[in-house]
Amino acid sequence: MTIHQSSFPSVEIPNIALTPYIFQHAESQDVAVVDAMSGKTFTYEELQRDIIRFAGSLEAWGFPTGGVMAVMAPNMAEYPVVVHGVLTMGGTVTTVNPLYTAEELANQLRDSGAQMIFVHALFAETALTAAASIDDAHVLKGVIVYGAEIDGTISYEKFLDGEYGQTGDVGQAEVDLDTHVAVLPYSSGTTGLPKGVMLSHRNLVANIEQCKANLTKEPEAIIAVLPFFHIYGFHVLLNTMLSMGKTVVTLPRFDLEVFLGLIQQYKAKNIYVVPPIVVALAKHPLVDNFDLSSLEGIFSGAAPLGSDVENLVTERLGVKVLQGYGMTELSPVSHLCPEDFEKPGSIGKLVANSECRIVSSATGEDMGVGEEGEIWVRGPQVMLGYLGNEQATVDTIDEDGWLHTGDIGYVDEDGDYFITDRLKELIKFKGFQVPPAELEALLLGHHDVADAAVVGYPDEEAGEVPKAFVVLKADVSSADMASKSTEIIDFVAEQVAHYKKIRIMEFVEEIPKSASGKILRRLLREDAS
Repeated sequence: MTIHQSSFPSVEIPNIALTPYIFQHAESQDVAVVDAMSGKTFTYEELQRDIIRFAGSLEAWGFPTGGVMAVMAPNMAEYPVVVHGVLTMGGTVTTVNPLYTAEELANQLRDSGAQMIFVHALFAETALTAAASIDDAHVLKGVIVYGAEIDGTISYEKFLDGEYGQTGDVGQAEVDLDTHVAVLPYSSGTTGLPKGVMLSHRNLVANIEQCKANLTKEPEAIIAVLPFFHIYGFHVLLNTMLSMGKTVVTLPRFDLEVFLGLIQQYKAKNIYVVPPIVVALAKHPLVDNFDLSSLEGIFSGAAPLGSDVENLVTERLGVKVLQGYGMTELSPVSHLCPEDFEKPGSIGKLVANSECRIVSSATGEDMGVGEEGEIWVRGPQVMLGYLGNEQATVDTIDEDGWLHTGDIGYVDEDGDYFITDRLKELIKFKGFQVPPAELEALLLGHHDVADAAVVGYPDEEAGEVPKAFVVLKADVSSADMASKSTEIIDFVAEQVAHYKKIRIMEFVEEIPKSASGKILRRLLREDAS
């Protein structure tokens, strides 16, 4: 067995819950969060004050210790108030994509066992529809709405002010740091439908410690353009940056012109983005209209980025692009590039306190330097498992604690890692996970579809888009296939978030499958590309 150790010095993981760990700057008058749209600001002291007020209102309302709060909102200044108010109470936060349909939301509410949901008024109708669809066996105590007063809901503003009752100062509830689930984001893992990823306080605190030694310590503004419901935005741009005393500028959605304007306005030194944004920085003419001279580093993650695009950005802006690697199940970072890194296309080095193996998917043998295999990771950032899904857990984390990432790569003689392919079936659309199985199940629900398969199709802007291969039933006329394609695409689009929509469809006579009935996606991907 060949086990690669991190080349970074080991770090000590403090014995502390996530919220008090992050807010060691609670007395500071420095600005912690700025809402880019409204201009609303919180100092660290004000943020901690409202976190305690929110926790006190939860306690008075009867939110149980160990309860689950779903958070369905765009990036906003109040996001950390809700999250850390729940964690202070000893609860669990499950982050929800605000663009989910009511059906998608209801599925997550049921699966997570959420007692309450916090939602921005923009998405209140979806939340109320989802809540109404949940059967009596599910205990949903209330819907907290920010920005509006709606019958049958709780006003966030009044809730925070104690109009529904509020206890005094609430201290951090005692929880088992190793076993208590602090955050429950949903991920499709290496395959299948979304599953609740159980991340403990220890997982999350450990990953901040593993990463921050390689991040600049100076005060700076971080433009939080990546959504907080996604683990990258949530734990890297929000929690990690707050733990380092930085100013987090929240942006509710990506708009290139607004994003560039914020970099210029706040003289941002480092930006944390995904490959489609890097592509825009490399090629979009708008970039030339802004002063980006303050930039010192661009960090890209969530999906692979080619070295050619890295080089284009460096040539245009004079700024190095550094990649990182991870997944929700790794809290989320396992590999990153130090600031002086000089290998375009590499995901960098294994983070501190971690181990890695490169394993042949065919033979199960460990591969040597420069040889490709599946990347396995072991360390304190590895999730507890998938909520209520023991089989998926044991399929992902083996009995020795190795998490099988489903990504193919290699390590070179310098201990630097590269991703070359993937075993996992997930489609990465602008960094978002799109599980083929979910779309295939919806396709098969259409009355004219006999069989279907979905794979990722290469796209310069998005990275990949979902492409469907569809077998129509024998009695379907082939007279107007174009209209039938549009009909089926629209049928799926009505049931999923925008990033899951099928963008391309091809009708085929059969779906290639193995003897056991498994879809041979490799063959379809070859056809798709």
